[in-house]
Amino acid sequence: MAPSSSSSSSSIFCRSSFAHPNIFFIHRPSFAPNAVCALNEPFNGKPHVPVLNHHIFVPKFLQSRRFDNPVNNTNNTRLKIFSGTANAALSQEIAWYMGLDLGKINIKRFADGEIYVQLQESVRGCDVYLVQPTCPPANENLMELLVMIDACRRASAKNITAVIPYFGYARADRKTQGRESIAAKLVANLITESGADRVLACDLHSGQSMGYFDIPVDHVYCQPVILDYLASKKICSNDLVVVSPDVGGVARARAFAKKLSDAPLAIVDKRRQGHNIAEVMNLIGDVKGKVAVMVDDMIDTAGTIAKGAALLHEEGAREVYACSTHAVFSPPAIERLSSGLFQEVIVTNTIPIMEKNYFPQLTVLSVANLLGETIWRVHDDCSVSSIFQ
Repeated sequence: MAPSSSSSSSSIFCRSSFAHPNIFFIHRPSFAPNAVCALNEPFNGKPHVPVLNHHIFVPKFLQSRRFDNPVNNTNNTRLKIFSGTANAALSQEIAWYMGLDLGKINIKRFADGEIYVQLQESVRGCDVYLVQPTCPPANENLMELLVMIDACRRASAKNITAVIPYFGYARADRKTQGRESIAAKLVANLITESGADRVLACDLHSGQSMGYFDIPVDHVYCQPVILDYLASKKICSNDLVVVSPDVGGVARARAFAKKLSDAPLAIVDKRRQGHNIAEVMNLIGDVKGKVAVMVDDMIDTAGTIAKGAALLHEEGAREVYACSTHAVFSPPAIERLSSGLFQEVIVTNTIPIMEKNYFPQLTVLSVANLLGETIWRVHDDCSVSSIFQ
């Protein structure tokens, strides 16, 4: 059975591939402490790129001795990073931050759709990190991750860590009706049984998902990346109000508000009549004359956040910003987000965004440094939670 197509995540990194209008990547050069945000004008209808004093922005929470002490590759031959095909650009950025090269791996699809994985370098006795979000197509990317884990296990890797920037099926974390499956637990079992020793995930939909795994889980919070960007915009703290788009996200929004100058909190009360269908009912809190920052873990069809933004404008909000870690952007999300309801839509690159889904209000922040620093700390047996304190 011959493969019908091939792809390799070990392609040579090209910086020019990231120099695209709208994308805001956070790289490794030294931090400019008194940076002031200057926003470029949209170009050919594409979103602007935030530029900070002509320097590349490194968040305050990632300032560490590692910036002053370059990595010695010869001392890290036991640490290997491999990328799946779901988000090769993010994987390359992580490797760049860490001063390492991506491991050589061959990932192919056979004519009947089956996945073939072959490691093209030895991983015997190594700590292996596999970067693969289970974003759409979720089933395809999940199966690819499982096959990658199995390949590493059979190649005698010492430790295998699944780095999952976006954990698909996370919303299926409980039974809301009779005879439903809890797919999040099923996926956790699949990852565990395939041979993973640890999972590193970003902003899980709910905290209890960590308990579904029988192996250690490092939960990485991406809020600091968004918070640092918002801080660079110099919005007056008295004008801010943080808004939760639903009751279930109140804890997330409260934590966000506390770190954003202890801003007041508002809550959008909605009634969901079906999957991916939301109906806004009323607003709890005051947003009149304020800059409203809506916070959620993901934007899928954007029904919830768009209707919430419309309600905020009706209640007198001056500007509305949407902040989310995972940009799923299922149709008709782009139409809703680019309709003029939002001053800016701020997301991260845990999920790759296709160029056809760009729109002028979109800003994409990179979590590569955050994930790279977390991987280092896991590898060095250091605290991960101290990153967020």
